[in-house]
Amino acid sequence: MRYPGRVVKVGETDASVVRAVRARLNLLLGQKPRTAQRLDERLPIFDTPLSQAVKLFQARHVDSEGTPLKQDGRLGPITWAVLFGDQAITVHEEAKNMYMARVVAIALAEAEREVREVPANSNRGPRVEEYQARSRSRPGLAWCCSFVYWCMDEGAKQLGRKNPMICTAGCMDHWQRAGNIGARRIKRAIALQDPASLAPGMIFIMDHGGGLGHTGIVAGITGGFLSTIEGNTNASRTREGGGVYRLTRKIGDINLGYVDYSTL
Repeated sequence: MRYPGRVVKVGETDASVVRAVRARLNLLLGQKPRTAQRLDERLPIFDTPLSQAVKLFQARHVDSEGTPLKQDGRLGPITWAVLFGDQAITVHEEAKNMYMARVVAIALAEAEREVREVPANSNRGPRVEEYQARSRSRPGLAWCCSFVYWCMDEGAKQLGRKNPMICTAGCMDHWQRAGNIGARRIKRAIALQDPASLAPGMIFIMDHGGGLGHTGIVAGITGGFLSTIEGNTNASRTREGGGVYRLTRKIGDINLGYVDYSTL
């Protein structure tokens, strides 16, 4: 059963989806026929007993990263993939156009180059300062958004076109101004409901409060997970790390949203 592009929960009205969930839970939870715990696979409604069965399933399983599932009785893309298999979830490995694909390739090359701050923990270094100069930022300042802008700008130069991204080193400034120039903004709630709304080349933005944030480039989407390339981070996924890294994040980790420049 393919993921329907929305969180399946109490009140779900698609009978075929509900019956498939009931049957799969009976199978994977080992609920034998004619026992009190077995779900009635004929029922077309997502009721409280079904929600409780989902919670039991979530309590007994982990996601593809080995992290326990959230026990909320709801079937988002991560729980759905564990229940029905990864093949039931949308996978996006191709960008929407040549420009977005080029930006992702450039970002990946920087990660493979293992760009690091020099000295460590300084927000400086030969390559880092190239990123900062391109976004009109200063050495010593946080540079995750500068890295994104540099990748977008390099992609535009290689293809002989205009860079559509706002020239800024500020994550929150980018989010606020991107909509003013016609870039599509996808909020967290939409992405959580339907990972198919995302594509490689989009820019994720996280809000850390107080005007601080973090950003990076989406390289791929598999179910509820993102493959990303980020600057000013490290393997622990901090917003103040010392290099360019390729990371994996849950879509739910992105608490603000995504900017899509593919139509500009």
